[in-house]
Amino acid sequence: MITLGVRDLARSVEFYQQGLGFPRLASPPSVAFFTLSGSWLGLYGRDALAEDAGVPAEGSGFAGFSLAHNVASPEQVDELLEQAVAAGGKLVKPGQKVFWGGYSGYFADPDGYLWEVAHNPFMWVGPADDEP
Repeated sequence: MITLGVRDLARSVEFYQQGLGFPRLASPPSVAFFTLSGSWLGLYGRDALAEDAGVPAEGSGFAGFSLAHNVASPEQVDELLEQAVAAGGKLVKPGQKVFWGGYSGYFADPDGYLWEVAHNPFMWVGPADDEP
């Protein structure tokens, strides 16, 4: 499971549930869970998650990682980037051909977490029943 510490839980739930269409699971009021292919996404208050980990909540700059969402075509990369921006995300890097031979772009969610949206024509990354 991936858990993101978010500044505004309601805003982030709306971004992921209504904006990106992630299916939400039944969750207590202080956390939100979404199913992903082979994993879950959890949203939890940033201060509470930092307290749970025993680290300061401030954080700044590049966090040193990004999340990735793989899709079946370059067109789907562009569509998902547009969907994220329409839902309140920020376009960081438009979809484009990349050095490794695929097609990808980046958006940031309302808390600035980087998401790469990618199409890999050499290897499908996802459940077997979704293979292109």
